[in-house]
Amino acid sequence: MTRVAAIDCGTNSIRLLVADADPATGELVELDRRMTIVRLGQGVDRTGRLAPEALERTFAACREYAAVIKEHGAEHLRFVATSASRDAENRDEFVRGVLDILGVEPEVISGDQEAEFSFTGATGELTGQNQGGTERPSFEGGGRRAGDLTKPYLVVDIGGGSTEFVVGDDHVRAARSVDVGCVRMTERHLVVGGKVTDPPTAEQIAAMRADIEAALDLVEQTVPLHEAHTLVGLAGSVTTVSAIAQELPEYDSTAIHHSRVSLDRVREITEWLLHSTHAERAAVPSMHPGRVDVIAAGALVLLSIMERIGAREVVVSEHDILDGIAWSVA
Repeated sequence: MTRVAAIDCGTNSIRLLVADADPATGELVELDRRMTIVRLGQGVDRTGRLAPEALERTFAACREYAAVIKEHGAEHLRFVATSASRDAENRDEFVRGVLDILGVEPEVISGDQEAEFSFTGATGELTGQNQGGTERPSFEGGGRRAGDLTKPYLVVDIGGGSTEFVVGDDHVRAARSVDVGCVRMTERHLVVGGKVTDPPTAEQIAAMRADIEAALDLVEQTVPLHEAHTLVGLAGSVTTVSAIAQELPEYDSTAIHHSRVSLDRVREITEWLLHSTHAERAAVPSMHPGRVDVIAAGALVLLSIMERIGAREVVVSEHDILDGIAWSVA
């Protein structure tokens, strides 16, 4: 076993995984997994720069993670930065800060690299499930066993600034990253006078939907979305939709991991999120406070994808780019 640490720094959140990895057996034993909403991508779509307060929130989380990594005695650390830091003019300031705190330089990876890590992390367990399977919750999704998932998979990672699409079976066949994420869509279409419209107008929703559909047109130029037999959804927007579908009293990753949510239920939840107030969304017991303002946009991205490819349901995974990064270290 090799003890490794992986950090994924995205547009909305920064996350840490410390795990023991055994490449010989394919086993990844999780020791610590945590997430902090830092909104690093605050305003990047508009200004092209990382805001000073966003950098400080991110550096504070890095200091916390450095203590956790030291406590667990991880032998190797890999820090991957994604959409917001790819887009920012002042990303050198971000790189220097991370290096000072954690002793490693963040790798500002391409969208294609991000997609491959996400695919590896999300599908690593699914092959094993196809050999037997275990029951997982299904919400109006047909009640199928986890073991009946068929390849190829379409893995969709809905982030804050971008969404990655990967089609593959045992290996990636095609991948594409587009600048459609819950934070970017919210800031681009739902913010007026510095505040998120609460709830958004029909015109704002239509403009956001048109932006998402245009991005899906781009994806279909290079990724055969309709060839996939199983849709696997990753990241906070998707996991939060699952938590709402289950009416969980609090966020429970065990209940969410490999749950399955039907298209009808995703549509119902998305409609409610788009027409609810900030207070109503904040009152959802499984809702992270940092997602209240951006969850409606993230749910609309998921719904648009499902409708585009005709997916009856989405299989929700808590294992994603972090697990892929950890395996790359091991």
